[in-house]
Amino acid sequence: MAQRAPVRIEIDDDASPVVRLLGRTLRDAVRTGHAREVLERGTGTVAVCSHNTPQSATIALHDRVVTVTGGVFASADATLVVDLESRFAPTRDAEGDAELADGMLNALRPALPSWREAAAHFWDVTRGIRGIPDVLVAVAQEPDGPQEARFGAGPTTYRMVGTPDALAGVFTGADYLLTSLESGLRVQGTLSQMSVMTAASWKVRFDV
Repeated sequence: MAQRAPVRIEIDDDASPVVRLLGRTLRDAVRTGHAREVLERGTGTVAVCSHNTPQSATIALHDRVVTVTGGVFASADATLVVDLESRFAPTRDAEGDAELADGMLNALRPALPSWREAAAHFWDVTRGIRGIPDVLVAVAQEPDGPQEARFGAGPTTYRMVGTPDALAGVFTGADYLLTSLESGLRVQGTLSQMSVMTAASWKVRFDV
């Protein structure tokens, strides 16, 4: 029996940030085999709207292709209103097809990798950014004490300290760096390094 082709995620050519965020998250879900039931669904459309900004997008499923486009211009089978800065946490009850809505919300919230794996991927993806520090040090506040991982070599260092979940969230792009700072993540570095690291976090968050 021939193996079926993997689900393909497509986004607008000139995609808005919310479309890029949705596309990157759904690609992560496909890569890890998360929420296959809904992503392999034959057809359906889901509107995703920010709870506190005008940002919105439509996710269309058709024959193992998931297309994300900016805006909501027609009636969708299901509608989700979510907090884009809190890993798509729903802020009100979904409307429309409940099974499709629940499945898509699950697809948009794949489990994060370990903080070490996330940090290694972050370093691989962002190390070429102009001005990035030579060394990234990640320190996870584990129950049995702090655990450290170092990436790179050279005279300039940037240090990030937080819970395993907070580190994994920032390094995968699931969380904004600045939002994470407000919730307890700590960093050590210069202001210019902070600016570069913010750009790096946007790169992984929006897959740009």
